[in-house]
Amino acid sequence: MVEWPVPLLGDFNPDYLDVPQEALISYMQDHQKYFPVVNGDGKLMPRFITVANIESKDPSVVVAGNERVLNARLSDARFFWDTDRKQTLESRVEKLDTILFHKKLGSVLDKVKRVQSIAAAVAQWIGADVDNTRRAALLAKADLVSDMVGEFPELQGIMGRYYAVNDGEADEVAQAIEEQYWPRFAGDHLPETGAGQALAIADKIDSLAGIFSTGELPTGTKDPYGLRRAALGLLRIIIEKRLPIDLRELLRKAGRPFENADSDAVLDYILERLPAYYADEGLDTDTVNAVLSLKPGEPLDIDRRVRAVAAFRELPEAEALAAANKRIRNILKKSDAAIPETVDESLLEEEQEKALFDTMTALKTELEPAFESGDYAAALSGLAALREPVDAFFDAVMVNVDDKKVRANRLALLKQLGDLFLRVADISRLQS
Repeated sequence: MVEWPVPLLGDFNPDYLDVPQEALISYMQDHQKYFPVVNGDGKLMPRFITVANIESKDPSVVVAGNERVLNARLSDARFFWDTDRKQTLESRVEKLDTILFHKKLGSVLDKVKRVQSIAAAVAQWIGADVDNTRRAALLAKADLVSDMVGEFPELQGIMGRYYAVNDGEADEVAQAIEEQYWPRFAGDHLPETGAGQALAIADKIDSLAGIFSTGELPTGTKDPYGLRRAALGLLRIIIEKRLPIDLRELLRKAGRPFENADSDAVLDYILERLPAYYADEGLDTDTVNAVLSLKPGEPLDIDRRVRAVAAFRELPEAEALAAANKRIRNILKKSDAAIPETVDESLLEEEQEKALFDTMTALKTELEPAFESGDYAAALSGLAALREPVDAFFDAVMVNVDDKKVRANRLALLKQLGDLFLRVADISRLQS
């Protein structure tokens, strides 16, 4: 920070531009607090901006001094770049056994082996190239023992991609090595390659399952392993890349190496990120919780349900049907009688309960294709037709009558009505 900022433009030796620009920028920004200069295409130019704290009588002297310092720093970067490329990534893999990932979970090499197995399974599920995925997983952490990443840890993955290209690895393998860490922060881009998506998912779920098995859970103030970021990144990749991943199946796979794996706790932790995720899109928490109350495990399916409920809430029938479902929940909760599995038509006495039963029966048949295909928006839109018969039922029909058979039959009718909505979400949780 300066009190009297005076920007000065300097140059550095253009020969250094053959070093990856991310490394040069890290040297400029992190070591020297300089501003790098890029052209219209985003390519680094051999120039930089430094900020002096005083108006110099001879700015050229200040610039020259900064140029000497930066060129010396960039010479170090060139040395690391040249030295690192003398060893392949594959030759570095075994050295990862010397880096501790966690005292209860083993070395980084142990993590690499676990992630490789998980990533191969994920690649099969999403239709990615399994061989490229396994190769990328093997090499994913090898740049951690390079000189460049040792100097600048924030370049992990980025330098791995450059070294993989230098080693002649497949393009997808090289790209996946960088993409394993994506997204790095809120709003960051997501992995584009199939191998990168599989690797990123595997790396994140291994960390989540592993750390949870140690009992060292994140708190409101401490999250040393970045599990919140991992959970949200995992959800973003699956939802926004439309990947058919079942988190329960994924956690079964990820939890096998761990003696105290707690897949249910990890699943709950991951899904707890969803209200905040959807809040960024303007969706209400109760909309999300109406879906999460069903304990689903597939983020893509959850996304379809959440968006269907959000659309349903815009319908004029939504508020009344949500209130009716609340009423149904309360009636069923208070009943201690056994509720039949089916409705006995012969016990339907009132016209309003007959009309409700007939409408429900017709809608079940009509909407079954929508339920089966996961078109939940169409299903809820169709169920909106129940508003009038439901209102008429509650206006005219007494549920808790003295006749036990009739009472049980009406409870069965209400249970079937509630279950119909529960095929999408528990709309009784929606606030008016």
